[in-house]
Amino acid sequence: MEVELTARQVRIPKALRQQAEEGMDRIARILGKTTSASVTFRVQRHLHIAELTVNARMHTIAAKGQADSQESALRAALAHAEQQAVRYRDRHLTRKRLPKEEKLAEAPPVTREKKARSAAEGDGAAARAAKPRAAIPAHSFPATLSVMEPHVVKSADAIAMRPMTVEEAVKEAEFRDKDILVFRNAAGELFVLHRRRDGQMELVEVP
Repeated sequence: MEVELTARQVRIPKALRQQAEEGMDRIARILGKTTSASVTFRVQRHLHIAELTVNARMHTIAAKGQADSQESALRAALAHAEQQAVRYRDRHLTRKRLPKEEKLAEAPPVTREKKARSAAEGDGAAARAAKPRAAIPAHSFPATLSVMEPHVVKSADAIAMRPMTVEEAVKEAEFRDKDILVFRNAAGELFVLHRRRDGQMELVEVP
């Protein structure tokens, strides 16, 4: 897999480049199919930051690591990205196995034996028709059913305090390991970013 490396105000040594390519290859083996990957190195207030983006067939992984050295920042970002790749792979395999398990849980179809026709069949039908029909009791149900109240947990970590772009919001949600993130852009518009069941990120604009 080809990896695009970008350096902002820093140099990328050969050993660091090799470390990034090997780490991306591990992530690609976990995901199975990847289209592109990129790594960006930068420095902010004497702190080294490594940002990874891996574009798979149906999923995008973004991770960030920061430390006192480029190597440590890259290791942290790769570890975070590998965790996301493993979670996505496990969810994908679970969705694939679910229909088979449901089929196994279903009861086998009931086969009815064919009854041999005979001359006495007509007599049996006449005898059954002569018997009085039994009354079928009707069950009444309550007009209202008790509904369990959902357990709501407040999460302040799902709200971004600073303005950001959609790309930054995707990376921030992956970094915080959140399936939903509320944020504003530079114009002050409010958006909700959440992950669907198929792993794709969906953007909702709040009017």
